[in-house]
Amino acid sequence: MFTGIIEEIGAVESAQAGRLTISARLVLEDAKLGDSIAVNGACLTVVKLDNEAFSVDIVPETVRRTTLGELRAGSPVNLERAISIGGRFGGHFVQGHIDAAGKIVSRTPHAEAVLMKFSAPGEVTRYIVEKGFVALDGVSLTVTERTADSFSISLIPFTAEHTTLGRRRVGDKVNIEVDILAKYVEQLSRRDGSAINAAFLAEHGFLAGS
Repeated sequence: MFTGIIEEIGAVESAQAGRLTISARLVLEDAKLGDSIAVNGACLTVVKLDNEAFSVDIVPETVRRTTLGELRAGSPVNLERAISIGGRFGGHFVQGHIDAAGKIVSRTPHAEAVLMKFSAPGEVTRYIVEKGFVALDGVSLTVTERTADSFSISLIPFTAEHTTLGRRRVGDKVNIEVDILAKYVEQLSRRDGSAINAAFLAEHGFLAGS
């Protein structure tokens, strides 16, 4: 589990079939084999490391759903270690499970910030709500506007400087993870909904004979 608060920007040292090697500093301070590190929002397991870099394996499903397969040597990536017990929680619950890739369709300066609009599949935007959370390349952000096939966020200068989003341009792809709470609510409201409602009514004396 992650928070969506990026700790540092790393750089891809090598991108081979099924494996990425990434140079970093901060996330390696207490890293060990088997740890989880979010790379552009995707939760990956450390399989090799030294004092200056770590390696992760990426399976076909990850390549299919994310932009990680497009990374090349020199590509900057957002990095975040898994949540530590007792640490501050500044973003929102981010699983590191990417739902789909979206595309930047516009960047508009707005005072000190930049309004960024993204296109996304309908099966993703259905879970996105105005003023709700979304993680883009692992960055926890607040949705400012949403349509059936797009949504917008406001990128403040600090986030632009300390994540890769400040370097993204129109046409670039980003990894999207929606708020998991929206998925749970939908599933619970659909599965056995009639039985749940009937049980609730009976328990509270609203059904005949109860």
